[in-house]
Amino acid sequence: MRVKNLASHVLALALRTIATDWTAAYSVKPLLAETLVDPARFTGHCYRVANWIDVGLTVGRSREDRQHTRHGASPKRIWLYPLVPNVRQRLMQTL
Repeated sequence: MRVKNLASHVLALALRTIATDWTAAYSVKPLLAETLVDPARFTGHCYRVANWIDVGLTVGRSREDRQHTRHGASPKRIWLYPLVPNVRQRLMQTL
């Protein structure tokens, strides 16, 4: 079975429900969705065509790197998707 633009459809379905689900579970409305992609394994093309914003690379540390010794070990590409209009202004208001 082939579905045209399957990745975009799946991402859109997830984004439509994430704000409501997150608010119900944590009583906080998210402003952005974030994901990390390992560029050594994937291109992130599905995020690009679904209008996610590529904001750069992580330094390559993991949560377990408490001594800060593994910089560059496995950097990930960071992708963001705004869940509300004027997200930049709203984030600046929270500072």
